[in-house]
Amino acid sequence: MKKRETLDHSQLVKEIKHNGVLRVKEGNGKTLTLIKPEFWKPEFGNDWIYLLFDLFQIRSICGQFSEVSLDVVEFASKPTIYNSPASKLIEGGPTENGVLKFSLIREPNWNKLLFQINSLVLVNLESQENPSHATDLLFPLYSPSTKEICLGAEGDIKILRG
Repeated sequence: MKKRETLDHSQLVKEIKHNGVLRVKEGNGKTLTLIKPEFWKPEFGNDWIYLLFDLFQIRSICGQFSEVSLDVVEFASKPTIYNSPASKLIEGGPTENGVLKFSLIREPNWNKLLFQINSLVLVNLESQENPSHATDLLFPLYSPSTKEICLGAEGDIKILRG
């Protein structure tokens, strides 16, 4: 498996669309597993994060979402994992007590990959699986500056890490 400085989007998109799963070893040497939500099963656990490439995708996964919370996500300057009440449409997905995790990925290469997949994607950052692809690019959520914030339905905000 040859490491690449950029992401070969066509190969990665083809693999996740065909298999529903993609495992990539990123620049820190950590493996992340990406899956389409319809392939997630309860036995996989709840340590999954919805990856978004566009701010408007929030409305498809979160229940009530205040304008204040939307501003927090839009203007965040560092990689951030958000906890928020799940939409009723996501009831079968990886939630804990009705709350899901998501992150808006802004790094251009990873954002472009998510855009080209053109559907919701879940990521597991603690993957122990063997990767099928590798890149020298760093995945933003592995950054030591990654924050975690809880966004309540009424606009309340609680910093969990960061």
